[in-house]
Amino acid sequence: MHYQKSLPRLPVPKLEDTIQRYLAAQRPMLNDEQYSNTEKVAHDFQSGAGKQLHEELVALDKNNKHTSYISAPWFDMYLSARESVVLNFNPFMSFNPDPKPEYNDQLVRATNIVCSAVRFMKTLRAGLLEPEVFHLNPAKSDTDSFKRLIRWVPPSISWFGAYMVNAYPLDMSQYFRLFNSTRIPKFKRDELLTDDKARHLLVIRRGNLYVFDALDRDGNLIKPAEVHAHLKYILTDTTEAPSFPLGVLTSENRDTWAGLRQKLLDTGNGEALQLVDTALFCLCLDEEVMRDHIHISHNMLHGDGCNRWYDKSFSIILAKDGQTAINFEHSWGDGVAVLRFQNEVFKDTTEKPLVGPGSQPASVDSASAVRRIGFKLDEELKAGITKAKENFNAAVSKLTIDAMEFKKGGKEQLKKKKLSPDAIAQLAFQMGFLRQHGQTVATYESCSTAAFKHGRTETIRPASIHTKRCAKAFVQQPGQHTVEQLQGLLSECSKYHGQLTKEAAMGQGFDRHLFAMRYLANSKGLALPSLYQDPAYAAINHNILSTSTLTSPAVSLGGFAPVVPDGFGVGYGVHDEWIGCNVSSYPARNVHDFLKCVHKSLEDIFTVLDGKPIN
Repeated sequence: MHYQKSLPRLPVPKLEDTIQRYLAAQRPMLNDEQYSNTEKVAHDFQSGAGKQLHEELVALDKNNKHTSYISAPWFDMYLSARESVVLNFNPFMSFNPDPKPEYNDQLVRATNIVCSAVRFMKTLRAGLLEPEVFHLNPAKSDTDSFKRLIRWVPPSISWFGAYMVNAYPLDMSQYFRLFNSTRIPKFKRDELLTDDKARHLLVIRRGNLYVFDALDRDGNLIKPAEVHAHLKYILTDTTEAPSFPLGVLTSENRDTWAGLRQKLLDTGNGEALQLVDTALFCLCLDEEVMRDHIHISHNMLHGDGCNRWYDKSFSIILAKDGQTAINFEHSWGDGVAVLRFQNEVFKDTTEKPLVGPGSQPASVDSASAVRRIGFKLDEELKAGITKAKENFNAAVSKLTIDAMEFKKGGKEQLKKKKLSPDAIAQLAFQMGFLRQHGQTVATYESCSTAAFKHGRTETIRPASIHTKRCAKAFVQQPGQHTVEQLQGLLSECSKYHGQLTKEAAMGQGFDRHLFAMRYLANSKGLALPSLYQDPAYAAINHNILSTSTLTSPAVSLGGFAPVVPDGFGVGYGVHDEWIGCNVSSYPARNVHDFLKCVHKSLEDIFTVLDGKPIN
């Protein structure tokens, strides 16, 4: 928390900048008549209702210097949503396998991951975890000497010390929700619960729930050999899978689940639920062996619904063959804290594993240390679980996932050509969609605003007049442009995307600002300004292409479901020599064809970069 006090506050953008950016993002979506209507509505908003809402938002922000203007509305948006968290909100990030194959044994890997996770938690709580910092010049700032120096700078001004060497400390406020936390279903709006006194781990296998203390009375990690013994005990337990697995209720509509949870409490399951809610985190031990990337994605994104507790802040899922992933609940935080945790755990388990294939579990009495949680269920609860399972199966049966690897180039080549790798990946999605459907649609790219106190995310809007022009040239009129002209179009897209990315990261997008003003109008019971009633506003927020990227030495792939029924959920990574995408869709879209179109687009782009014409 060394930098936390001096982190800059998330700026509320100027209203005229927001309107200008909003209109720029609308332009490629609309024909001339629609655009002039949207332009008029936006300018009326700027001089009328919007002006007043903006002034109130700024005043409110001035009175709440301890947080950001987006924090409360954003929590509220997530916690008030009534849809299931499965597919609609929870994403997954899968771990790379351990480079030493014998360490991928399910029991060995689970033991090492649990021990490393607890070590991370202990470091975090002791205040010894290094602050997360974004280094623009790592040679100067990511050094031991700089770290020694910055320690002596008082927290009230430490941010400026880092800023002087082009390093940007990130907000650490979400980290305390990583452990001992869960989302509790309530009518109309859920609640987040964190109880850092609990010492036990929740383990689910075959739909049975188990707990054991991973910390001793003094709050220290129990011996790794004991964790090993307890997990072995759970993995060899012959208890049948329950006919009414309770975990599936966490996949229900939130109000339905809230009602059933109340019923569980009334039926005398309070203590059992408390054990689940306050556990350090959830470890899901699956029985299946993963066949391929697609199988991993389905299993880690949703699984069978029975061997999960989707409300926990995060769950670590381990398949029979040691394939591992994190699935996390999204309301409490964004990928930043989870990715940091995943990176540290991967590094720790692969470089300093505490047990190995030859390790013997401790000779302890696991039968008394491990407790299987039993629940009292009446007919109404059993019916609720059966219904939840039906709803879950119906929802996940509609989801298709496919993956693609483009092997003919990646980050290295693009940087040599002075092009932004992210811009080119996003352009390939625009070209791919144009090739498949002949149009430009609302596109969302998530960007973290963690460089600010209580920042969350801002939206980059990758679909622009530049990508529209470029995609049209490549896809619809390839013969009408010289290679140099096409290269020039690529360069324009890259520059503009770079500008959008920079603006978003600095809190200068338009999405969160418009969202916060709308939220303010709603909370005051005001009539909704016409900007928000414009069909173009609804259309740009119906994100058909929802995209998110991350690359890390720990992560092999990430994924999420589409955010609208006729959309794609695009997880992607631009690596040094290749580009990978993991994409999901519902029946309204064909994900296989989309990926073929994206692949063809990347081929065309790299052909042009090689100075050759495309056919």
